[in-house]
Amino acid sequence: MDKFVIQGGKPISGTVRISGAKNASLALMPATILAPGTFTLLNTPTLRDITTMARLLESMGVKSSHANHAMTIDSSQLSRFEAPYEHVKRMRASIYVLGPLLGRYGKAKVSMPGGCAWGPRPVNLHIEGMKKLGAEVELKGGYIVASAKRLKGARILFDVSSVGATGNVLMAAVLAKGITTIENAAIEPEITALAEFLQSMGARIQGIGTSKLEIDGADTLHPRNVTTIPDRIEAGTFLVAGAMAAKHGAKIRLDQCNPDHLSAVIAKLEDAGAELSCGSGFIEIKAPVEINAVDVSTAIYPGFPTDMQAQWIALMSLAKGTSVVTDNIYHDRFMHVPELNRLGADVTVRDNTATVVGGKKLTGAKVMSTDLRASASLILAGLAAEGTSEVLRVYHLDRGYESIEKKLHQLGADIERVKGEEF
Repeated sequence: MDKFVIQGGKPISGTVRISGAKNASLALMPATILAPGTFTLLNTPTLRDITTMARLLESMGVKSSHANHAMTIDSSQLSRFEAPYEHVKRMRASIYVLGPLLGRYGKAKVSMPGGCAWGPRPVNLHIEGMKKLGAEVELKGGYIVASAKRLKGARILFDVSSVGATGNVLMAAVLAKGITTIENAAIEPEITALAEFLQSMGARIQGIGTSKLEIDGADTLHPRNVTTIPDRIEAGTFLVAGAMAAKHGAKIRLDQCNPDHLSAVIAKLEDAGAELSCGSGFIEIKAPVEINAVDVSTAIYPGFPTDMQAQWIALMSLAKGTSVVTDNIYHDRFMHVPELNRLGADVTVRDNTATVVGGKKLTGAKVMSTDLRASASLILAGLAAEGTSEVLRVYHLDRGYESIEKKLHQLGADIERVKGEEF
């Protein structure tokens, strides 16, 4: 199993290109089910999750190819309407095929994502949304089995703003008969990108970018090409890397990114003492003389993203003073903390809050990745630590960061991917 070996303390600087957004791609790809024909999705990153989604679509008869960040999808031969467990267990986003299958074909059989249960889990928002649109839905043998002659427009009010449920219901509603209103819809850039893509295909959608979407169902949609938006979480991670591992006055420049998608992260980095400048398609960060302790509370977009919480804790471990990091989205998302403490950080967790006593000296150690963003925080800490760090189970990173070790190496980091043992 691959691991990263990092020789810490090497200052980084230079320019890095930000890849296309994983979470946007994972919505755009199943959206191609909604119309027969060939689509080209430009700026699609080369990631483990993208491969998983492609294989899932191929299992239904969809043809795809991916080269030079261009994903070509031919949905004209789709002939199976099932998302089997073997694919869905690898990635929760696989449930995104539910809405398009129901919308276009009136039937779907989708495995329940791993770890989900009927009722309280977020997947319930997807199911209830399909029911509101007139689908008959039941659970059979761990599968969501749904059918409808044709979905019908409805008013859908989400109790909790959910990116996944908003995207799934939106894709189902664009071919439903009549008007659908989605209230408390997610407003993340990935949902806006999906809605604009659907609109280019012929969908009639009002309120894009707001928490209230109105969809006037169309009879048919048509294939279109699209360029995937930049990955805001990858961009945020490299900004934190610049604050942690660049010498004072050194700069890291991010190209092909969207500063507007990162306003909360940029504001907090400025509070922490970094200097940032933004322009069309780029962000530049100058490392601070001293990192200030800054409290953070995660929130739905445009608030501080939960996907940046682990990276922020790594940054605060170097700050002068004590900071408090509260995760209001996922209350138990702190599995990275014990591993950061192995590197010398001083972090304690109570309920959904981490208290970080900064100013500690980080030293290299062997640590284990537990999830995608936790893995990123360990790499950042390893870059700032003295000595050698080994980050194990980096397959988590391969799900969401495209060639992160190569990009960091371009910036001057001493990081190498090697075959490693199980932790």
